[in-house]
Amino acid sequence: MSAPNEQAYQVLARKYRPETFADLVGQEAMVRTLRNAFAADRIAQAFMMTGIRGVGKTTTARIIAKGLNCIGPDGTGGPTTEPCGVCEHCRAIAEGRHVDVMEMDAASNTGIDNIREAIISSVSYAPTSARYKIYIIDEVHMLSRSAFNALLKTLEEPPAHVKFIFATTEIRKVPVTVLSRCQRFDLRRIEPEDMMAMLRRIAEAEGAQISDEALALITRAAEGSARDAQSLLDQAISHGAGETSAEQVRAMLGLADRGRVLDLFDMILKGDAAGALSELSHQYADGADPLAVLRDLAEVTHWVSVVKITPEAAQDPTVSPDERARGQAMAEALPVRVLSRMWQMLLKALEEVAQAPNAMMAAEMAIIRLTHVADLPSPEELVRKLAET
Repeated sequence: MSAPNEQAYQVLARKYRPETFADLVGQEAMVRTLRNAFAADRIAQAFMMTGIRGVGKTTTARIIAKGLNCIGPDGTGGPTTEPCGVCEHCRAIAEGRHVDVMEMDAASNTGIDNIREAIISSVSYAPTSARYKIYIIDEVHMLSRSAFNALLKTLEEPPAHVKFIFATTEIRKVPVTVLSRCQRFDLRRIEPEDMMAMLRRIAEAEGAQISDEALALITRAAEGSARDAQSLLDQAISHGAGETSAEQVRAMLGLADRGRVLDLFDMILKGDAAGALSELSHQYADGADPLAVLRDLAEVTHWVSVVKITPEAAQDPTVSPDERARGQAMAEALPVRVLSRMWQMLLKALEEVAQAPNAMMAAEMAIIRLTHVADLPSPEELVRKLAET
């Protein structure tokens, strides 16, 4: 048995959750607006945080709650964008036990009765100990229409001691009558540079050795979500037992080596069906998921197409110099017509592989089709041949 005072392990996404606005990664525009609002004492009655999963919506809501109720270490402070983290209110909110800060999950409390019981019946009462009574409603788009309607009057004219903070990933499902009563903030996806810097800081704090290429793979897989990236980093550190390489991260994520995906891409566009099938088979034997290989091919197709139109897109920090050089060469050599056709066929292939009883067989058939059309003549060539005959 472990000792009673031994601290339980905490996942990285919770351990390194931002505690202040300065800790938030990649949300400078929102932080600047909130700082100016607090400084000018123009604090809205309701905030709406929207963005993809894991970019900091609920975290921002808690930081705002702390800032509104912080009294500073000496107990005399006012609302601030730099909560002290040590006063009774900051600590209670951080630990989720503050009596005047109510968090509600709209996904499991969707009805009008939930809103009446949790909010409307108590909103008129003054806070017990804090400056403001704050209601944080996560996934607010899950509320029923009647629940939204019940909130409208309170949201339009709330008591002076009440603030609402909503978070949602589906802003289009929130009624416009609710949106018009809120100050809206769209939290952005985290940029690759910021994400990699954040992951590097966490890895160093944890004493873990992880290569830059491995961090690039994690950043690409997270698709702009800080929480996803931290969860993947947690898994990668465990997978590598303290020293994690790009190969281990690829194995963990079921990805093929990016260089080999480019090799496969090249074989397909040259019409080398035998070589392409052999490369796919080798990647499958090495543990790559056939669906993931086709996704990687679609990602490469998209990237090369974008590089062809906007060459500066090649300067992606998640792409190695060798891959960048190969991508630029492909972009110069391949016409948009070929890239567009490959993109459309890969989208169709992804659907087929996802539904097929045997993913590898479906992927092989997709590769055969792709290599078959690679050497088909272009419309211009057909017209020229017809004219010659």
